[in-house]
Amino acid sequence: MQFLKKSSFVPVLAALLLAAPIAPASAFAEEAQTAQAAPQSTSEETGWYWLSSDDKYSNYFDPSSVVTTGSVETARGKVATEIEAYIKTSYSYGGAQETIQSYGVKDVIPNPAQLSYSVALLKVNPQNRTVQYAKEDFYDPQGKVVWSHADGKEKEINSQSFDEQFYTVIVDNVFHEGETERAKAEDRWLDLYTSEIDGLTTTAIADTTTMRKKGENLIFWEWDTLKDASGNTLEIKFLKKAVNLPQGTERVVKAKYWSGQTGWKDLEDDLGGAYRMISTGTPQAQGLTALRTYAQTHVKWVNRYSIN
Repeated sequence: MQFLKKSSFVPVLAALLLAAPIAPASAFAEEAQTAQAAPQSTSEETGWYWLSSDDKYSNYFDPSSVVTTGSVETARGKVATEIEAYIKTSYSYGGAQETIQSYGVKDVIPNPAQLSYSVALLKVNPQNRTVQYAKEDFYDPQGKVVWSHADGKEKEINSQSFDEQFYTVIVDNVFHEGETERAKAEDRWLDLYTSEIDGLTTTAIADTTTMRKKGENLIFWEWDTLKDASGNTLEIKFLKKAVNLPQGTERVVKAKYWSGQTGWKDLEDDLGGAYRMISTGTPQAQGLTALRTYAQTHVKWVNRYSIN
């Protein structure tokens, strides 16, 4: 990937990202995996469906709040292009402390014990896999709003997004295409290629959960890992790609890079996002074959929200 150059990357939860690289599903944010001791909704509350918990956060969403607010007519009928739903996050003391620091609101909420839970209105765009926090209110234990915000920014959802589970369950409530199941599947990651040169091994895997067709392009996120002969991870590249399957060309839409010396950095494409040919006989050509095969054998999945 010589065409990529480094630039600074400062994520919202930067303090959590300073550790050495770990599995693709948790390198940028820890997903709640099992139900552990964490704040639960009270018996007086209704409508909240529990999703997951860890020692800092408990996540819920309200199925009754899911509504399609935008759609387009296609040959298959109406296809939703915007979905709204309410979500809730409850905080332990440690989760509140982390959240206050992440949002930079210590002057507003100086004591983590003052932050009990938050409720947010999410706008979801399934074609682009984005969520927008239209509004988010933060409450104290007595149910009083202590801080609110509405940033209006769209955020793309991939394996490293802490709110991936909110996205998948909301989309599943409208399309019923198995987003949540695919995100948890053992075969979520598609092997593209393994290349060994001078004792260094590069492996590339593609996230099938993020795959969707736009015209002739297959859009997805790819995870590339470089290891030495002892199995130590030297570099990681996390790439959003658009691959033109018939033409055998690709471009890098977004990218992030990690090494032990630099930590996580944004990468910029020296070609300005232009398409480049995937040369025959290269490891990337093996990856192209794997992508073509997947798209041909999973036609419904890769076109599940298409409005082309």
